[in-house]
Amino acid sequence: MNQVEVEIMGRGYILVCPEGGEERLRDAVRRVDHAMCRIRDAGKVRARDRIAVLAAVNLAFELGQSATPEAAPAPEAAPGQPKAPAAANEAAAQNGDQKDLEFLLERLDKTLEEK
Repeated sequence: MNQVEVEIMGRGYILVCPEGGEERLRDAVRRVDHAMCRIRDAGKVRARDRIAVLAAVNLAFELGQSATPEAAPAPEAAPGQPKAPAAANEAAAQNGDQKDLEFLLERLDKTLEEK
């Protein structure tokens, strides 16, 4: 296992990943950072934990949509909340994305529990 230093929304984290998985982890971190910053920059949500939860739900929704192309359209967000993004059409990356998200969500849960 390798330790990788990353930054999400300006805060540093040290994450552990399997040997050879560093680039996939960094890619997952970039997607999470982008999703969280997009929610933060919308100005409606300020608490980091709420931003993290909304970003996780949005990313999981994207993955679920790409796993089931015939799925129903994205549900409407509550007024003042970010909408769930449209489904990604990258079926080849789907398995890697799911593993990245699960790994990152597990690490995020552990980090939030420590606070």
